[in-house]
Amino acid sequence: MRQIIWTNFAISELKNIYLYYRMVASDKVADKIRKSVFNSTRPLIKDPLIGVIEENLKDLKQGHRYLVEGNYKIIYKVFQNNIYITDIFDCRQNPQKMKRQD
Repeated sequence: MRQIIWTNFAISELKNIYLYYRMVASDKVADKIRKSVFNSTRPLIKDPLIGVIEENLKDLKQGHRYLVEGNYKIIYKVFQNNIYITDIFDCRQNPQKMKRQD
């Protein structure tokens, strides 16, 4: 059975996003964004290949893919029948910053 596993890095990035929106908007807005990012990963259980191949991480040769939720790319890879969420990346940043994760 497939599992979705969040890496510490991805959890940290989602927490930073949450804390930012808590500070600049409200608890309600921050919670809504956090939940929408988290919930958008659920379809990966049924079809882990629904995401688009992440061209910026192709050189790592780990099969990184992504889903988009709002302003965020949810970066993941499939390994031994599990889905690893490796990063939550703000699409408004320079894509080269994405390589910071590994």
